[in-house]
Amino acid sequence: MKITVAGEKKEVKEGLTVAELIAIEDVETPEYVTVSLNEEFVEQEGFSATTLKEGDEVEFLYFMGGGR
Repeated sequence: MKITVAGEKKEVKEGLTVAELIAIEDVETPEYVTVSLNEEFVEQEGFSATTLKEGDEVEFLYFMGGGR
């Protein structure tokens, strides 16, 4: 099936979960990543239970702190 990850179309297996996609994509610091699925945030506790579907759009977001 085809999904879009960070703007890039990819072919992935049916039934892939968000957690599996994070591993496949070798996401840096996965414990701190926020995932947007079709412009809706997925809670970290739901990564293993959220199955991707044909045409889904996934973004990995990192919130950075800082300043003075």
